[in-house]
Amino acid sequence: MNHLKFICTFMAVILTALFCVDASAQFKSEAFSQQYNDDPASAADSTDVLFSFKEYFAGLRHQQDIRIGTMTAGSALILGGSQIYNRQTWKLPIVYSAIGGSLGAGIYLNATGNKDAAKYCFIGAGIAYWATLMDGVINFRPNDYPHPGTATLFSLFVPGLGQIYNREYWKLPIYLGAMGFAVHYCIDCNANFQRFRNIYLQATDPNVEYTGPISAEQALYYRNVYRRYRDYSILAIAVLYLLQIIDANVFSYMHNFEVDDDIALKVAPALIMPENQFASINPVSQQAAFGLRLGISF
Repeated sequence: MNHLKFICTFMAVILTALFCVDASAQFKSEAFSQQYNDDPASAADSTDVLFSFKEYFAGLRHQQDIRIGTMTAGSALILGGSQIYNRQTWKLPIVYSAIGGSLGAGIYLNATGNKDAAKYCFIGAGIAYWATLMDGVINFRPNDYPHPGTATLFSLFVPGLGQIYNREYWKLPIYLGAMGFAVHYCIDCNANFQRFRNIYLQATDPNVEYTGPISAEQALYYRNVYRRYRDYSILAIAVLYLLQIIDANVFSYMHNFEVDDDIALKVAPALIMPENQFASINPVSQQAAFGLRLGISF
């Protein structure tokens, strides 16, 4: 349970950070087309901030265009904001009824003692919340393709979807296969951890006569081993998850990167002077050397 709380907290921090990162220069569509001779006043007006409620609400009023990261981060706090910005207000009754109805039913069922049904209602509310944010990202229409913010949020919500968006399908077996193996290994290690944990508790319980083939020392050893492997697999899942998000963001920038075929290699003679020629007491002993100078132009 402690590990589950840690994972939930970790993912919440990652979600918040990645939503807000889009407001920085990494997610700007003009990151590679910036002109450094712009007017200083206009540059000062476009100073990036992590999140601005003023910008967000101006976007909801359709007074200005906002970035996809700002839209998604604001919609994570104010449900339906992305649907309002995308001019799809007809979806708001669906959003509020799905999330509010599931939460209300879960609270009611939990209060009446039907905890199993309440659990599924809470899960349904979470899925509806995720679908609301995902719908906003899908219907966001950037000016360029591929858009780094869109690719990043796709990978954030669905692992591998950012690679599909970037049309790098060959990466899917790598990321999804590795994550699938890590998840399977985590589940297997956790099952063995629970097994040997129960054996150890039975073997060390003074009120129970334990006659099993595995001693308490062996059960303790294997319990610790499988717990450690389970924790490693959880860390591997988190690393792979973050890696595919970073990959989607970076390669969306590099998608239109062109290398000129006109690459020239220039070779010219060069006179190499010693660095300490003038500081030397005996300059005659410091002889200049002849060599070649290589230059690449592209």
